[in-house]
Amino acid sequence: MASASFGGPGGGLRSGASAPFASALLNRSFFPRVRMSDLMRYAAALDDVAGQKLPPVDKWTPDYCGEIDLIITRDGHWVHEGTPIGRPKLVRLLSTIIRLEADGYYLVTPVEKLRFEVEDAPFVAVLMETETETQTGEGEAALAFTTNVGDRIIAGPDHAISMKPDLAGDAMAPYIHVRAGLEARVARSVFYELVDIAEVREVDGVRSLGVSSKGAFFPLGPAPD
Repeated sequence: MASASFGGPGGGLRSGASAPFASALLNRSFFPRVRMSDLMRYAAALDDVAGQKLPPVDKWTPDYCGEIDLIITRDGHWVHEGTPIGRPKLVRLLSTIIRLEADGYYLVTPVEKLRFEVEDAPFVAVLMETETETQTGEGEAALAFTTNVGDRIIAGPDHAISMKPDLAGDAMAPYIHVRAGLEARVARSVFYELVDIAEVREVDGVRSLGVSSKGAFFPLGPAPD
């Protein structure tokens, strides 16, 4: 991971920083630990807000503060400086401040913006439930997914299920849109459940195997002969 610059993507320190402090900020082993501590404090503040909604990360415009040694692995584990974060509550809170931009993923607060690594997708859909027309309240049957960090989304026009090449590039894997360009990879066990309830329809002249939710049909692959 490249050394982080402080003050913006173009590099350079903010004016007024003392020499010892500037040196510490540029130290790779020091910088991520300080920033992780800042994020933990921010997450704790979020937790103190009763009945909070998702933070408005799309409206925040903080300074870019560099990279943090944080990886979300393909199976959804959060690993900081080589050690898995074992506090589900902290992971949940930090997951609410992820923002996807053209050049990658960031953790964003009102005052700082840190780039980090995502191996595949930031979330994993680990549970699927079929909701009845009465439960949805919209007169349509639907598929509800729960992610590993507690998000619950209902597949439909705003939360599409799509098939994309996996990391190895030799197979297709299912994903569902969660919010603002962030996706959840559908766990293998959940994908098998989708296949079990799939139906055959013709899409653009091709017979496809897929699932329906909230009036939308999502192809999973070509229908078997």
